[in-house]
Amino acid sequence: QVQLVESGGGLVQPGGSLRLSCAASGSIVSINTMGWFRQAPPGEERELVATITSGGSTNYVDPVKGRFTISRDNAKNTVYLQMNSLKPEDTAVYYCYAFILRRNSAGKPYWGQGTQVTVSS
Repeated sequence: QVQLVESGGGLVQPGGSLRLSCAASGSIVSINTMGWFRQAPPGEERELVATITSGGSTNYVDPVKGRFTISRDNAKNTVYLQMNSLKPEDTAVYYCYAFILRRNSAGKPYWGQGTQVTVSS
């Protein structure tokens, strides 16, 4: 079994910062791309926020460029999302994502349980 466990969400004022973490555990051979998605209140689609490859190449959607930084620790199978200058429109449930290869199994995507980020005064 593979699990992705997230932490670090919460309530923050506009302009504030939060750091999300997501640790993968289980029978993992290797992890390719890791990333973060978010979903605003019910009815909205889950949207990509940022991704990072095993080699460290990153990609961000335009609304978060210059404010969010994605990083990973391959030794710990963990991905992070540092979020600065937060805005009310960043309010959403944030989900981590990882494409994981397990022994004797084809690689496939796994998702965390989600962590709420609320930006409000």
